[in-house]
Amino acid sequence: METLTIGDFAARSGVAPSALRYYEREGLIRSTRTTGNQRRYERAELRRVAFIRIAQQVGVSLDEIRAALAELPENRTPTRADWAQLSDRWRHRLDEKIMLMQRLRDDLSGCIGCGCLSLHRCKLINPDDALAADGTGPRVLLRPA
Repeated sequence: METLTIGDFAARSGVAPSALRYYEREGLIRSTRTTGNQRRYERAELRRVAFIRIAQQVGVSLDEIRAALAELPENRTPTRADWAQLSDRWRHRLDEKIMLMQRLRDDLSGCIGCGCLSLHRCKLINPDDALAADGTGPRVLLRPA
């Protein structure tokens, strides 16, 4: 089985060696050691690193990522079915994030219900800061779609 040095693994994954060492310390990825105590990574670990990077980009915490990865098999490369089961668990949450991001993209130039009342349009949509009764923050964007 071909393994990669930490430098090759970093180059292929796009993640700095320091981050790879951190992920390993946190139990998110695994490596083996040579007799000279150098790290070697199996190619299958690239998928885990890609998953970590993408999950972090959409706001998933490392604790949640760790819990998800802990459910994948340790003694074999995860199959397509393993990854599908993992993604199914997060599908609803990701769909909600996608909808929120679309609303942010489409509505940020208008009133988001933050209470600033500084835009002319907000004075029409949220006169006298009536949305404050709904709670704090950007009330319009945080409403369920």
